Amino acid sequence: MLVYMLIFLSALLLAVGATPLAKKLAVRVGAMDQPSPRKVHNVPMPRMGGAAIYLAFMAALAFFGRWFPIAQVVSIFIGATLVSFLGLWDDRRSVGPLWKLLGQIGAALILAFSGVQIGLFPFAWLNVAVTVLWVVYITNAMNLLDNMDGLSGGISAVASAYFLLLAATSGQYLVGALAAALLGASLGFLLYNFNPASVFMGDGGALFIGFLLAALGIKLRFPQNYVIVTWMVPVLVLGLPIFDTALVVISRLRRGLNPLTTPGKDHISHRLVDRGMTPREAVLTLYLAGCGLGMLAVFVTQASIPEGYGVGGAVLLAGLYALCKYEFQRKRANGASSGAEDRKP
Repeated sequence: MLVYMLIFLSALLLAVGATPLAKKLAVRVGAMDQPSPRKVHNVPMPRMGGAAIYLAFMAALAFFGRWFPIAQVVSIFIGATLVSFLGLWDDRRSVGPLWKLLGQIGAALILAFSGVQIGLFPFAWLNVAVTVLWVVYITNAMNLLDNMDGLSGGISAVASAYFLLLAATSGQYLVGALAAALLGASLGFLLYNFNPASVFMGDGGALFIGFLLAALGIKLRFPQNYVIVTWMVPVLVLGLPIFDTALVVISRLRRGLNPLTTPGKDHISHRLVDRGMTPREAVLTLYLAGCGLGMLAVFVTQASIPEGYGVGGAVLLAGLYALCKYEFQRKRANGASSGAEDRKP
C-alpha cells in the first residue's frame, strides 16, 4: 500500500505543478478551444491539459514503479502514448477521424498481441476482436464524455479509484500501480478543470485516459470467482461513459448525423442541465452515479452467478429506462421538428 500511496501522491503533485505549464504552452502554440454555439464555454480555452496528465502519470511510475511482466507494461505505455500523441496532434492541428480510428485500432492490437487481452471466449481471434472493440469503445467514450467542466477528469478519478481498490484487495500490483498513477494525475488536473475550468484536457488527455482505463479493465482478474460473472466488473466501473456514448450514438443516428464527429449538446450531462440542473450539479450527479456503479462492481466480485446476473440485468434495465427517458421521451416532449432545427446536434 505504501508504494501505491507514493505513486498516487507523486502523480498528484506533478499534475498540479505541470498543468499551469501546459496552459502556457497551449497559448504559445495556439492549441486553443474556440467557443461556438455547440460548446458550453464563451472564451477561448487552452486544451493541452492532457500533456500534464501524461507527464504526471509516466513520471510517477518511473519514480516508484517496479514492473512485471515487462512486455505488457511496455505495450500499455506504447499504446497509450500513441493515442495520446494523435490526440495532441489533433488539438494542435487536425487529424482525420479515420486516422485516429486506425491509430486506436493499432494501439489495441499492440495490447492484444502482448497478452493484454480479454480471455472470455474459447477462440483466440474472437478474444482479440473483442479486445479491440472494447479498447476503441472506451477510448472514444472518455473522449466523448469530455463535454463539460470536470466531467471526464472526475469520472476518470472515480473509475481509477475503484480499479485501485479492486487491485489492492486482490493483490494485483500492476493494475494497482497504474490505477494509482492515473488517479493522482486525474485529481491534480481536476483542480484546474473543475467548474469553472481554466484549462481543458483536450483529445490528448481524454484518449490517453480512455485507453488506460480500457487496459486496466482487461488486466483486472478475480480468480476466486467465475469469469462468466467477473467480466461485468470493468463494464460496471465504466458504465457511465459506456451509457453516455450509447445515448449519443443512438441519438445522432436517429437524426442522420455522424455519431463520432458531430459535436453537440446531446450528452447525458447536457440533458441533466436541460432538466434544470446547473452544470456543476450535473457533473456532481454523474460522479455519484459513477460511484454507485463502482459499488455494484465491488459486490459483483464476490457474487454468485445468479446474484451477478441479477445485478447486471438490473443495471441494463436501468440503462434502457434512462435511454428512453432522456432520448425518446425528450423527442416526444419537444414535438416533431424538421429541417435544420431537427438536425441540430
